[in-house]
Amino acid sequence: MSEQSRATTYVAITIAVLIGALMAMAGSDGGKQFHGLPIFALCGAIAFAINWLAFIPAALYKTEHFYDLVGGITYVTTMAVAVLLSTDLDLRATLAAAMVMFWAIRLASFLFLRIRKSGSDSRFNEIKQRPARFLMAWTLQGLWVLITAAAALAIVTSSKSVPLEVTGIAGIVIWSIGMLIEVIADRQKSAFKADDANQGKFINVGLWAWSRHPNYFGEIVLWTGMAVAALPVLQGWQWATLLSPVFVAILLTRISGIPMLEAKADKRWGGQSDYEDYKRRTPRLIPIPPALQSR
Repeated sequence: MSEQSRATTYVAITIAVLIGALMAMAGSDGGKQFHGLPIFALCGAIAFAINWLAFIPAALYKTEHFYDLVGGITYVTTMAVAVLLSTDLDLRATLAAAMVMFWAIRLASFLFLRIRKSGSDSRFNEIKQRPARFLMAWTLQGLWVLITAAAALAIVTSSKSVPLEVTGIAGIVIWSIGMLIEVIADRQKSAFKADDANQGKFINVGLWAWSRHPNYFGEIVLWTGMAVAALPVLQGWQWATLLSPVFVAILLTRISGIPMLEAKADKRWGGQSDYEDYKRRTPRLIPIPPALQSR
């Protein structure tokens, strides 16, 4: 890596940390404190610290095998700290923390077992050989956790308590629907890949006949639900935590999710009539029943 490229990487890392600091400050507005320190900000610092510590052995052994697992651990740890340091948690806060922990444990274990089976993650083939860029990946994971979980952290650490009314229940229902879609889509894809008859084929059955990326749709929906549940307790700059589902949507649809997978699929199956037909008629993200899709 050239000196200019390395310098650019460190600038990107600095910007990521600054964005995290701004979110930590906004989320702490009017929030609970622990010995004079905002609990939300403490959780943000922990999110980065865990990933920086995990980077050390990952860089030494040039491995990404526990990257996703650490991501899940970061979610669980930050939420656990928020719960332990906060006092008088109401039902909304208790449910929000439990929902995030459940999602994180489920997704992290799923991704960890997947990479153990496959042996590697193509996203890291190049960057794990370059310490600066590898550090940026771990830093961005800390930022990802903080911003994605921001609305949930605001619920848990907010000094404002509101009984679980219609808005809160609506948020939980939306979250549950998104979670269900994500779980079903992941299981369907795992079962499809496990079938020897499907070797070399792309998945176009189950929810994957409704959307080319139903798992990502489910993830965007569930974080939208969490943001809805947070609405009644937000105050001041805490409203900035509503960026959570927007951040997830942009990340998955414009940066590291769909674009990478679509490019990989086009390279493997592009030009095949069945794949091109599937891609033409099946929505990229928002599911539509096959019977209603244009032929």
